[in-house]
Amino acid sequence: MEIRNFSIIAHIDHGKSTLADRLLEFTGAVTKREMKQQLLDGMDIERERGITIKAQTARLDYTNRSGDKYILNLIDTPGHVDFSYEVSRSLAACEGVLLVVDATQGIEAQTLANVHLALEQDLVMIPVINKTDLPAADVEAVSRQIEDVIGIPKEEVIPVSAKVGLGIDETLEAIIERIPGPRRNTEAKPRALLLDSWYDSYQGVVALVRVFDGVLRRKDMIKLMATDVKHEIDKIGVFTPKPKQVESLESGEVGFLTAAIRNVSDAKVGDTITLAKDGSKEPLPGFVEAKPMVFSGLYPIDGDEYEKLREALGKLQLNDSSFHYEPETSLALGFGFRCGFLGLLHMGIIKERLEREFGLSLISTAPSVVYKVELTDGTVVNVDNPAKLPTPNERVSISEPVIEATIICQDDYIGVVMTLAREKRGEQRNMEYLTPTRVKLDFLIPLNEVVLDFHDRLKSSTRGYASMDYEYHGYKKADLVKLDLLVNGEMVDTLSTVVHRDKAYTIGRDLTARMKELIPRQMFDVSVQAAMGGKIISRTDVKALRKNVLAKCYGGDVTRKRKLLEKQKEGKKKMKNIGRVEIPQEAFLAILKTDQ
Repeated sequence: MEIRNFSIIAHIDHGKSTLADRLLEFTGAVTKREMKQQLLDGMDIERERGITIKAQTARLDYTNRSGDKYILNLIDTPGHVDFSYEVSRSLAACEGVLLVVDATQGIEAQTLANVHLALEQDLVMIPVINKTDLPAADVEAVSRQIEDVIGIPKEEVIPVSAKVGLGIDETLEAIIERIPGPRRNTEAKPRALLLDSWYDSYQGVVALVRVFDGVLRRKDMIKLMATDVKHEIDKIGVFTPKPKQVESLESGEVGFLTAAIRNVSDAKVGDTITLAKDGSKEPLPGFVEAKPMVFSGLYPIDGDEYEKLREALGKLQLNDSSFHYEPETSLALGFGFRCGFLGLLHMGIIKERLEREFGLSLISTAPSVVYKVELTDGTVVNVDNPAKLPTPNERVSISEPVIEATIICQDDYIGVVMTLAREKRGEQRNMEYLTPTRVKLDFLIPLNEVVLDFHDRLKSSTRGYASMDYEYHGYKKADLVKLDLLVNGEMVDTLSTVVHRDKAYTIGRDLTARMKELIPRQMFDVSVQAAMGGKIISRTDVKALRKNVLAKCYGGDVTRKRKLLEKQKEGKKKMKNIGRVEIPQEAFLAILKTDQ
């Protein structure tokens, strides 16, 4: 029986999961009774946000119009830029893709990013225009856009409405006709690409695989080439989309296997699986370690929940090997963990899952990136926590990660987008009109400027019309300084940030002004200072609460009143020297939730 391996790529909310649902329904993989929306999205957060976070596969049996039988392997990929490495591995397992474009919105930034990923893998692209049943749909204009921007003739475009099931038959026929079958080599030494993995408490790690060479069978002793871990296959099977056990997976097939692997970090996305004895010596190309790009501290609001948080992070890491954490302490927030994420969406999802699935209340510190710091002795160190940045005397230079951002917007908003990018130290690389009214702008922007509020401000300043996608560009030297906040002369380590020297005074002034509003008044004056290196660049004072010591004096000599005031002044001076200012949790929450 012939096989077709394909994936669906699209911008967020262009109908990728809905199209997958219709393909499952039309091929009879699920009955009407079993059918539910976003069937392949298993997590509640995936359903609520309308995004795919974990890759899934489904094996569909299809009989075409001529009566020939085919096996269609649908590999559903994550849809967000944070997971672009997982997307590239899923695409490496396919021979073709369905490129889904919304008939009302046209090509967006992520559409282009996914097209580039597909072109790198040399895949056949079938353009599908979805949501054609909507009154605002303009199929002709979007078809022309696909032809002009991507270079696929508009005659090849398939108009579809995944919601009502229009054009699904034509899509299935196009998959058979246009996407080539996989190269099948069952005699070679087995090599399988690991697409994704997750932890099952009964079976251990479940690994999604695409077999490129040879055959994998039950009871085979396998080796994961990147980690050199050896295990015996317990179960081997396919998702239909329900798990169904089979005896073997041959070259060209997609399925899953379990081998009593107890640690997800042993089964890394993109790794090659071969036989432990007499297996292949050459791994499949393209494997890289998924490295966290954004770091943030997670602290329990209630200190008693620290052990509960440790346990929750351990369980969550079992299903997400790209997420890293290590213990850290803060003078202000107590015990917590420094966590590494692939990006901002990944960070938001992890925090939401911890709060929802494990019932925790958390504070997250302002996200920061990894800086490369060259020290005076010539060594280069990676710093992910601003509090650990070496002093100016110890370092020669600091390099920050830079991203290549692609922004697509209406031409009315070009000025607004350029102003925002310049404000964030962006450098414009290119500008191109996709249609008479839609523009693609390319910028190089420091990642540190993007992680805080760039995306929110982009959406609000363009009324939601702009879309953005980015990819990692490299490191670039910059004039960066560490900005510290001191309350009553004591440094608040949690609120330390790394900023550009030109912005330090503005950010320092804003930070001290906000802290003045948030710190409750004490019985003595409290100074709030922003310091750059050893230099104070901004200061405000929280005025003391005053007790009326003259209330008991009625009449009498003025020297008596002055004596009481002097005594009070001495007492306040002494209190200031020995007093400590407890900064309430609400102050941290307010600071960390506002834009820095």
